[in-house]
Amino acid sequence: MSTVRYLVNDVDRAVRFYIDQLGFKLETHMGSAFAMVRSGDGLLLWLSGPQSSAARPMPDGRCPEPGGWNRIVIEVDNLDARVAAMRAAGVFFRNDIVTGPGGKQILAEDGEGNVVELFEAR
Repeated sequence: MSTVRYLVNDVDRAVRFYIDQLGFKLETHMGSAFAMVRSGDGLLLWLSGPQSSAARPMPDGRCPEPGGWNRIVIEVDNLDARVAAMRAAGVFFRNDIVTGPGGKQILAEDGEGNVVELFEAR
């Protein structure tokens, strides 16, 4: 089983994104501190809010925060249709669809600044 942790500012908003836009299922919801959602292929995503232990400052004073460029990749069958539906729902994309040797991809944000790559294999 694979598990990924994303830091978020608003657990409820992040849960809604992963359920409504990407079809994840809610496993655990602990208020504004933490939630777990699971994808259809078994990826477990931990969504850690500001009240979670994962958001505590580091010994050097740095504070964990959402965002960055590391990401999970969700494989889809029809990228163009998925992107159109997500745009209609107000999802923000960092770029337009790009095509490479392995297929097409685009980077969406989950409303918290965390990146999700949608990928359609060639």
